[in-house]
Amino acid sequence: MFKFLVTFLITLSLNSYAQKSQMLIARNAVGKLQASFAGKEDSKKQLGIIAEGLKSIESAEKDNKTKNWPETWAIKSYLTSYAAIIETDATASFKYFDTAVVAIKRAKSLDKYEDPSGLIKASEHNILIKKQERGNLAYFNNDFKEALDDLKEVSDNFPADSTLALNTAICAQNVQQYDESLKYFKRAKEDSIRNPAVFQKMAQLYIAKSDNANAIKTLEDGLALNAYNHTLTNDYINLLLDTENYSKAEGLIENNLKVEKGNKLLFFLYGYLQQVGGNNSTAILAYNKALLTDQNYFDALYQLGLAYVNTANETLKKSEADKNTQYSSLINRAQFALLRANEINPNDKQTVQLLIEIYARKNAKDKVQDLKRKLQEL
Repeated sequence: MFKFLVTFLITLSLNSYAQKSQMLIARNAVGKLQASFAGKEDSKKQLGIIAEGLKSIESAEKDNKTKNWPETWAIKSYLTSYAAIIETDATASFKYFDTAVVAIKRAKSLDKYEDPSGLIKASEHNILIKKQERGNLAYFNNDFKEALDDLKEVSDNFPADSTLALNTAICAQNVQQYDESLKYFKRAKEDSIRNPAVFQKMAQLYIAKSDNANAIKTLEDGLALNAYNHTLTNDYINLLLDTENYSKAEGLIENNLKVEKGNKLLFFLYGYLQQVGGNNSTAILAYNKALLTDQNYFDALYQLGLAYVNTANETLKKSEADKNTQYSSLINRAQFALLRANEINPNDKQTVQLLIEIYARKNAKDKVQDLKRKLQEL
């Protein structure tokens, strides 16, 4: 009996020593790996060190005592998270990654969890790097839903990375999480990003939320960094027009025309503003300048025809002897512009309706009937 007890105690002692030896080997593997990184040894050598350490950890996991040590799992997460980064085979790499995620969770769940040597902190950093890689792969494959969770987590840990914030915002926008998208676009913007597309997308999101004030402010911020950018300028002008900020829009267009003297859209918009304000003569000049750049510019032709009609109507209020001549000339110009517009877009109902009105004034009944039949077919 005594002999059996001694043998049993010796066996326990040997088992305990064996497990402590395995943990010592695992700890040494951590030190060797860190030295290997410092010495810039190749990844094959580093993966060999990791394999050595993991073999010892597997033994420690099976022991009733060491399997409950937070250190056991901290070392495992540390080794596997680094393996996930340096392993070139994608399948093996993500297998290490999955193991690291489970190990880190286990380490944190155990009593008296501590991280005195920073193994868990380093593991978490490595896991985030791998999550960013996985998120980027999904992003570039247009799998935005799959990418979003990974990129959000990484961006929240690295908020100063504007490219990461931008990609996260785009993912959220594509899966229609608009508030989340704005959050990450703002983060990219606050990090002094200058890309005009960021300001454009943010403005679009604000407009979708009916927050025109913030949309205008966002476009103004974008233009402050990207003066005279075509896309931002056009969006800004259109938003000012939609919100009836006509004087602000007019000043912006005038300033831009000093730089972009051949911009047909700016001339068109300037003409439109003048027309809205009742200044048809200036509007006509602006539309004609737009048409010098593009003689088939439908919008300019239609508005030009309308401006001539409005000017013709104004002459009827005058008492001059030659008002009939002026009226006839203006109506003829309106007709010419609208016929050109109709050739370019024969299915536009407003153009046809204006032509019907002009031919009715000229008492051209056949033309009126032809156009009315056409209008019914549209």
